[in-house]
Amino acid sequence: MPIPTNKSELLLAITDTYEKLKVDLGSIPSDLTNIKELPGHAKNTTMTVSNVVAYLIGWGELVLKWHAKKSNNEHVDFPETGYKWNELGQLAQKFYTDYDHLAYEQLLKHLDDTVGKLVSVINDTPAEFLYGKPWYEKYTMGRMIQLNTSSPYKNARTRIRKWKRSRSL
Repeated sequence: MPIPTNKSELLLAITDTYEKLKVDLGSIPSDLTNIKELPGHAKNTTMTVSNVVAYLIGWGELVLKWHAKKSNNEHVDFPETGYKWNELGQLAQKFYTDYDHLAYEQLLKHLDDTVGKLVSVINDTPAEFLYGKPWYEKYTMGRMIQLNTSSPYKNARTRIRKWKRSRSL
């Protein structure tokens, strides 16, 4: 799927990639979701299926936080307070820890809720604001949302499907 350039393409990219990922995540037996077998987001690390979901929640929640702060004319620490863009592996580890208290089914529900909130933000944002001007450095709001939603969903689905094949699931 090409990079979205307008509101309808962005919504389609998110909903399409998420619905496909959701099917794959929903087919995994919960007793396998906390086994560290997938390549991690940081170099030389491994992660669980639950970590993948936590990662997606973490980025979705960050996008919602960025939007809320920008809407209130507050300063936003991109990507997150205490982290730089070259420390995304450490930020991924933070996301794993942030949500490690949740059971797999709760993680899936939380991800579903987060995606719903993101779709609502997009629906409530005028198209010209999503793609008409830079929102962070040279990137539009729509591009920043896409980079942290549909792109990671697609990447996660590739990782999950490869892992499922390796386990004959």
